[in-house]
Amino acid sequence: MSDLSLTIIMLVVLVPSVILHEIAHAYTANALGDNTAARAGRLSLNPIRHIDPVGTLAVPLILALVAPFIIAWAKPVPVVASRLRSPRVHSLLVALAGPTTNFAIAGLAIGTYQVLRPDEQGVLWAGLAMLTIVNIVLGVFNLLPIPPLDGSAIIEFLLPRRMLDRWYRIRSFSFIFLFGFMIFGRDLLSPVFEWALDLWPIQG
Repeated sequence: MSDLSLTIIMLVVLVPSVILHEIAHAYTANALGDNTAARAGRLSLNPIRHIDPVGTLAVPLILALVAPFIIAWAKPVPVVASRLRSPRVHSLLVALAGPTTNFAIAGLAIGTYQVLRPDEQGVLWAGLAMLTIVNIVLGVFNLLPIPPLDGSAIIEFLLPRRMLDRWYRIRSFSFIFLFGFMIFGRDLLSPVFEWALDLWPIQG
């Protein structure tokens, strides 16, 4: 299968992966007492409700041309922490729901391969491989402790309450940090990408 075909399959599996990531945030928040995302329609599987023009479309298309991996994100799910039954703990659980979903998708893809053993030259093989790679990279990427990524919620959970106001001020510049990482730190994810390839059961 050509590199172009693999890139197209990667882009195709990327969109539902980032959407399910956000739905997991919305579902967990709703289950823990905050129905803000549910009322905004973010429990829907309709991709239009989740797509961010930059993060879901522009960035992955550009990275597909210039980088060995593709990162994307959907429109952030609105969560009002004060409505959660235990705001500090449940905010962390809501944040971790997204990466956990990505890792679960990757595990499901590997399990499906083990059951079906598709032809290594076929579309199903490529789709399962890309589901594994894309979701491992997405999960690890979102666990980076950089606002507004989900990993920053771990820092917020661990910080003493007296330092939270300062943290919230830093977090207001979140997209500067994120784009800085995308420009200067993206090579740090290359080992994760290679590790995801090695995890795929057909590699070797």
